[in-house]
Amino acid sequence: MKEALKLSLSQKLQQRLSPLQMRFVRMLEMNGPEMEDEVRRELDDNPALEVADNPASQGEDTAYQESAEQLQMADYKDEDDMPSYRLEARNHSVNDEYYEPVAVAGTGTLMDNLIAQLTETDISDFDLSIARYIIGNIDDNGYLTRTLSQLLDDLAFNAGIEISMDKLREIFTRIRSLDPAGICALDLRDCLVLQLRRLPATEDDKLALEIVEHYFDIFSLRHYDRLLNMLDVSKEQLQRGIDVIKGLDPKPGSHLGGSDDEDRSRHIIPDFNVEVDDDTVTLSLLNNIPDLAIEESFISDGKEFINAPSSRRNDDAELFIKRKREEAYDFIELLRLRQETLYKVMSAIVKWQHDFFMTEDESKLRPMILKDIAKMTGYDLSVISRATAGKYVATSGGVYPLKFFFNERVGDGEEETSSREILLAIKEIISNEDRSHPLNDDAIMKILHKNGYDIARRTVAKYRERLNIPVARLRKEI
Repeated sequence: MKEALKLSLSQKLQQRLSPLQMRFVRMLEMNGPEMEDEVRRELDDNPALEVADNPASQGEDTAYQESAEQLQMADYKDEDDMPSYRLEARNHSVNDEYYEPVAVAGTGTLMDNLIAQLTETDISDFDLSIARYIIGNIDDNGYLTRTLSQLLDDLAFNAGIEISMDKLREIFTRIRSLDPAGICALDLRDCLVLQLRRLPATEDDKLALEIVEHYFDIFSLRHYDRLLNMLDVSKEQLQRGIDVIKGLDPKPGSHLGGSDDEDRSRHIIPDFNVEVDDDTVTLSLLNNIPDLAIEESFISDGKEFINAPSSRRNDDAELFIKRKREEAYDFIELLRLRQETLYKVMSAIVKWQHDFFMTEDESKLRPMILKDIAKMTGYDLSVISRATAGKYVATSGGVYPLKFFFNERVGDGEEETSSREILLAIKEIISNEDRSHPLNDDAIMKILHKNGYDIARRTVAKYRERLNIPVARLRKEI
């Protein structure tokens, strides 16, 4: 078989983004706080960039930047007229006790909390080391992720500790007696049993424990008629027992180990603000991005600052000044384009969803997709997607993500029927149903047809799942 080399010529057309376009795309995806951090980093890195001086705004800022302490001191003619306590760092009498602020640590992790409870008991060091290993296999919800036999093998092979199953079970039981109730459970049923056994032995608590221990599968499927026959109780008694079960915590470990600082940091900062005055809708872009300008010494090529004859060092200085100045110009232009793009996209959304912003009624939301805004603004679909991702708008009724306003049309002939309207209709139908005989998807579809919404049963199922509403069987109550 002969082998031969072949040389062929082909033409290929490729489109590649320039570095500036790539940076603009990245800046467009940023929300307000992220963009403010980007501006601060650029100001630190590029000496040719500075915050533009605005005499008008500067005068306003200095007029209202006095602190509360300065305003109080302004009541006195000079420092000689001020009482001594005003000049002291601690505004207290010498006889008063002064308490220094102390930083208090958080609740700690779930493991730290459980270990701390064990150390307060008379547990030995050896048993505590075994308990640490067991607790290390408890997930954030409080469930044990390994079986006892697996833990026994792990201790032998990984930690080199050999103990009997009875000893391991003893320490395991000791951990399950800690707070919160239900910790170190093997599954949901075990978690509920642990909590029920700590409740007072009332009739309702005993019935709830019997349901979970012996009829959990039937209870989870909500076959209440079978439960009534098996338990030989009245509907009222069964309802009270179920109410006890519903009051239990299915994730006892989720309340421990959370960081308060992390929770506080998860707040939303709107990128836009919409105000309605009579029939006028006013849109404003919210950010703390200052006006940027080129630093005065970088405006020229810097030749006037270089008195020595031309040399390699002077040429490098001129090249540095020119490069930093061009980077500063590019950044200012990209920032302007970003702000302009965001404002145009949000203006188009406000114009399209004008009725919603006037009333803030979700049923007034019109069907809207990325292509609709792209036609109004002239931008590409990818630009619209990036400009709306992770952005929020503040209104008098609350804060909404921009993705909230995008919803597809439902049906071929119902162009003005949005998915949001269908979701609200389904939610209202289910909220008004008979809990003892909940409606299935086919029955909901027929009601929607009567109300003028021509959609299929599979569409009803899709929207019901989007609302996190279970099927009819799991919505059944006594």
